[in-house]
Amino acid sequence: MSPQGIRQLLQGQPFRPFRLVMSSGKSYEVRHPEMAWLLKNDILVGVDAEDDGLPAEYDICPLLHVATIETVRAEPDNG
Repeated sequence: MSPQGIRQLLQGQPFRPFRLVMSSGKSYEVRHPEMAWLLKNDILVGVDAEDDGLPAEYDICPLLHVATIETVRAEPDNG
């Protein structure tokens, strides 16, 4: 996956949640654009979001190992 393709997903209006499926089979959901940080060769994905919505940790996902990207159904807004 190219950085440009992921950038388009992160900057899409409206934002549509997506899942990165890695070549290992592990997957990462990006439910908000602020939960992912795009680098030239990697994407950092926030995991284990706390009650305040901020991630407790992040995983480094090499773009070379992103096998596919799937759309994820958005969670209903309870606000």
